[in-house]
Amino acid sequence: MTALFKKRTLKSKEDVPQAAPVVVQPVELKSLLKWEALARPYKKRDREFYTTIAAIVFLLAVILLFLQEWLLIVVLASFMFVTYVLATVQPEKVEHEITTLGVTTSGKSYKWQDFLRFWFEEKTGETILHIDTMLRFPTRLILLLGQEDKERVKKILQKYVRYENPEDTFMDKASKWLQEKVPLESK
Repeated sequence: MTALFKKRTLKSKEDVPQAAPVVVQPVELKSLLKWEALARPYKKRDREFYTTIAAIVFLLAVILLFLQEWLLIVVLASFMFVTYVLATVQPEKVEHEITTLGVTTSGKSYKWQDFLRFWFEEKTGETILHIDTMLRFPTRLILLLGQEDKERVKKILQKYVRYENPEDTFMDKASKWLQEKVPLESK
């Protein structure tokens, strides 16, 4: 019985089993598709949007004031400021490129081996390409297509990555419900 659990010692490097060398053929870097688009979805907001956000934050701040939750009041004010900045500052244009090695966006390259799946979504009149990755950061690439044809991008990406539209999570369903019930601006 002790022979089963006996520790094996290696006398030299020759005792270590060697794997057969793997020959990797280099892939020629070739651009398959290149386009420019805004860095994030952007929609010009009107005064109604800002007053609705301010009213909601004010009411929540009054409630938190009675509960003496000072830190949450600061967080709410910060959230309101970030919302204001993102709604007023127009995003810059960035360049996206699909190559034979992967996807390059804003000067950063991601390899095909790092991708899990991709899908498209329509939001604020823009077509958005989502690519889930296996990386710790970013876990998802979100690229606006701008004027680029959705079917053309889909045809190229399907050669390398699985096309799969994920199911809505509880948070997705809850946020859609909240957007319908509490609109921040009229349509």
